[in-house]
Amino acid sequence: MSLLDILGTDPDEVIDEVHLKLQVKKLYNKINDVLKEREKNIIELRYGLLGCGCKTQREIAKMLGISRSYVSRIEKKAVNKLNKAMEMTN
Repeated sequence: MSLLDILGTDPDEVIDEVHLKLQVKKLYNKINDVLKEREKNIIELRYGLLGCGCKTQREIAKMLGISRSYVSRIEKKAVNKLNKAMEMTN
């Protein structure tokens, strides 16, 4: 009897789920390691990583007292940084 027998799940689904959880953990680590505090804050708010739901760029701009276009530039720069960091680990 194997773990897969106990779980009663297709082996590919289990592997995919484990892979996804590892990727999410890597992403959170990269967010903390690579991004500046403001970039991290905007990414967390924009994508709902703090458990409070996704915010629009306009909502974030109002919260931080900056323009929506500045939020957009910071978000774009942060996403590019994360993409590069994730590529380096794969």
